[in-house]
Amino acid sequence: MEKNFNGNTTVVGGPLSHIGEIDYQKDKRPSSTHKPVITSTRAGFSSAASQPFGESADYLEQELPFCVSIGKDGLIAALGKLDEQLRRANKGHILSSKKPTDWIGREITPGKLGLVNHGGLPKLLTRPGRYPSFPLRNWWAREWCGTQGLSDTVISFRGLTVVQVSQNQAAVVSDPQNRIFVIKNSGFVAYAVEGSYDVLAIVDQTHLEKPWKDATTGAILGWTDEVLMRSNISAHQSSSYVVALFLNIPANNCAILQRGDDLELLPAGQHYITSPNVTIRGMYTLGENQKEMPTKDIFTRDQVPVSLTIYLKWQLTEPLKLATHGYTTPYDALRDKTQSILTQIVAHLDYSSMVKQRSLGPDNLEDGTDPSSAFLDALRTRAMDDLLEAALEYGIVMKDLAVIDRQFKGDIAHTMDKLTTRALQAQVEAANVDRENSNKIKQEEGALSVARVKAQSLNTQADAEAYSVVAAARAQAERLRIEAEAQAQATKLAAEAEAEAIRIKATADAQVRDQFAREMEFRRMEVARVKAFGAKTVFVPTEGLGGQLGDTMARSLALGMGMGDGRKN
Repeated sequence: MEKNFNGNTTVVGGPLSHIGEIDYQKDKRPSSTHKPVITSTRAGFSSAASQPFGESADYLEQELPFCVSIGKDGLIAALGKLDEQLRRANKGHILSSKKPTDWIGREITPGKLGLVNHGGLPKLLTRPGRYPSFPLRNWWAREWCGTQGLSDTVISFRGLTVVQVSQNQAAVVSDPQNRIFVIKNSGFVAYAVEGSYDVLAIVDQTHLEKPWKDATTGAILGWTDEVLMRSNISAHQSSSYVVALFLNIPANNCAILQRGDDLELLPAGQHYITSPNVTIRGMYTLGENQKEMPTKDIFTRDQVPVSLTIYLKWQLTEPLKLATHGYTTPYDALRDKTQSILTQIVAHLDYSSMVKQRSLGPDNLEDGTDPSSAFLDALRTRAMDDLLEAALEYGIVMKDLAVIDRQFKGDIAHTMDKLTTRALQAQVEAANVDRENSNKIKQEEGALSVARVKAQSLNTQADAEAYSVVAAARAQAERLRIEAEAQAQATKLAAEAEAEAIRIKATADAQVRDQFAREMEFRRMEVARVKAFGAKTVFVPTEGLGGQLGDTMARSLALGMGMGDGRKN
């Protein structure tokens, strides 16, 4: 079956393709006399041959004698068809006509197949039950050979071959004419009248034995497995040779097949090869790869040898171009081309122009103002352009290129290295002095900044304290004012209350009309007054004769007091 892969016709049959199988029906072998025709596609793949390699019909689809494929009806139906073909060809029959019993004999359970040797010919018991042995029912010409499961992968008995493979299995079979074919996801029943059907191997297509590694990066590109067939060369000598090659190619990888001078691309998937004139050229990955590449010694214009270490990053997009040029890995092609380009560039440069530039790579390729970067200029203008163009011829896209190390050799280089080392040491010392001065300046600036911050902090604290004192004084004055106003108000209220009490009392006294009551009230007031001022107090009237008498008594008392003081002195 033909399938289209990115615009190219390849020999792919579903998940597993049959490549290089021989068309047994026409018995024609593919020719390899025509020249390869390479055509590019949008995805970068190519078809190296004008026709796919050895594509043919399925082996079971051919008209084969006494060979029946196992269909949906199962193994028993296929055995019935084979038995009918043998009867029509007068070759006997393989299904026994014996009927089972339920009381004595060999027992065949459901799902099993009874095998009987009938005079060297196979006889099969397909119905479950018991089958009596000799001497009942003419068993003297027969030999009981046991049972086999109806679902067994391989049943081989007296020229009868049954092969049934499930998913991910593939059976490699040799027919009576020693033609090799592969059965997958199906099965067949065959009876070899002449020769035999030999099952050489049952292969697990998802777990092949031999990994195919990239010699450059060490990555596994796929897995392969070879099926061998042993052949007797003479009565005392035999040898084995490869009759089928299975391939399991992971996603984003591919393989290149070769038939004569023709090449063909094989995409990812499960495949097998049975044609003897189709071989596998190699496996490749279509992803990105990177590697450091040491170069051989290159001489500058002044004959100073230099060894470079190059960093390469690439991606293979057209494997057929690389295989056409004879390279097994993309790194081999890039290594030869890079060595040639760098040799031409360094041969036109002096040692002094190369030693001034410290690092070479894509980070410093953008700035070309430095007059001492002659090597960088040459790398940017020539190496990258030449390598990109050369890589495209091999189907490779360059992703990155950088020179990560260089080693100068010879006496001149040794002397120049010493001078360069001294100059670099002087530069480092000067840089260290500048760094120390810069650090000291930064320290002083930091101390000044700290002092400014402290002064500002003290000013802020003083302002806060002054504000708190002013606020406290204002609060105290406000408190005193409020207290004075409250006391004055209280005094005023007390005076008003006392005056009101006196007025009320006076009004009450004025309303007393009884003379005795008035006299008693007067006496009570005298008693209160004497009690208030003391019993020895003399009350003198201040008006009229009483007032004059009081004045006289005061003067006499003062005079007496003065004379007494004089006598004491």
